[in-house]
Amino acid sequence: MQRSTGEYKIKPIKKRVRELLGYPYPRRVPKDVFAEQWVGISTDEFHRAKDADVRYMRNRHPLIDLGWSRGDCVRYLTSLGLADTPKSSCLGCPFHGNAQWRHIRDTSPEEWRDVVAFDAAIRKGNARANATGNQLLGQAFLHRSRVPLDEAPIDHVTAAELAADPGGPADADELEHGVADGCSPWACRAEADAPVRDGFGLAC
Repeated sequence: MQRSTGEYKIKPIKKRVRELLGYPYPRRVPKDVFAEQWVGISTDEFHRAKDADVRYMRNRHPLIDLGWSRGDCVRYLTSLGLADTPKSSCLGCPFHGNAQWRHIRDTSPEEWRDVVAFDAAIRKGNARANATGNQLLGQAFLHRSRVPLDEAPIDHVTAAELAADPGGPADADELEHGVADGCSPWACRAEADAPVRDGFGLAC
């Protein structure tokens, strides 16, 4: 996930910021030119609040400045009539639970086609890893059942899934609703809590 954060979040953000500033790569951004970026990380995850690693971007963390937790954010959104605001995450995040996959499938056919195609594309690793000789051992899947996403049992938590994660109701809830921690466009929960890996080095 750290690689996906870099490739699919940080690099595109930096590219777009450079364009907005008028200095697309490879033009050099002057020292006194920068964009202030507000990142919505709450006090629950303050350890994910980081400074930008380039001079032309300066990160601000307004929720931390306000001392707001995730609960504070939910209460505020509820007061505005936005109680159903979903947590943020990448469309093709392997930390999704079955409910999140169903929501994509049932409400956004185009996005569902995209994630199914992405799932198929990662089956044997990514092109960069393969090109450098670091081929993936085994196969990668977005759904923890390790079958193609459009064939995965997302309509309910299966006995096989529960047997693979024998943690009782807590694990069953995570299988259905995904991990408790959300992600932001700038940070992935995997940075704070890397997935357990099997003997092949694959996320379990």
